[in-house]
Amino acid sequence: MGLIARDKGGGNYEPIPEDLHLTVCYGIWDIGTQFSDKWGKATHKVVIVWELPNCRREFEQDGVKRNLPMAISKRYTLSLHKKAELRKDLESWRGKKFTDEELKGFDLKKLLGVPCQIQVLHTESDGKTYANIATITKAPSGTKIKPENSLKFFSFEEGSEIPDGTPDWIVTLIQQAEESSPEYDSRGEEEAPPPTEYEETVPF
Repeated sequence: MGLIARDKGGGNYEPIPEDLHLTVCYGIWDIGTQFSDKWGKATHKVVIVWELPNCRREFEQDGVKRNLPMAISKRYTLSLHKKAELRKDLESWRGKKFTDEELKGFDLKKLLGVPCQIQVLHTESDGKTYANIATITKAPSGTKIKPENSLKFFSFEEGSEIPDGTPDWIVTLIQQAEESSPEYDSRGEEEAPPPTEYEETVPF
């Protein structure tokens, strides 16, 4: 089983430019139950990350500088309730509404390797510029993008290990949730297999 959503009732860096970017999903991380000071409650969260093949910069990997695509992420409550942000973005990404049957359980692992278009807008805070996802829409028909990053997936339910190359800030969120999250206690005993390799046609 993957990571199932159901209808349950900055640093010093150059930000991604404001524009409509063609992207591809390469990472999905279950970060467990997280408490929100803003809303005063705890909810089960997930982080989805996309890479932007046409928006690149120099990164250092294993002591070697490489020209790689920049990435952008969004944090969601793991819910397909009619008011949930995840449901809104997925339906826009798919270009169609969820059926009643799909709302009983949609495996987010299906998103890995799937392209979409993301509208990026900037906000200013404390003298810094941040790139934020404004909208997500379906990629043009026939679009094929192979992610340059290896596909990454983590789920408490699968009992999987945090994949190598996971951003430090996501690792921190997972570790913060581990001991306090009900998801942590329900993790599977066997290690889950890694995500399948990218396919030319990904069902979504």
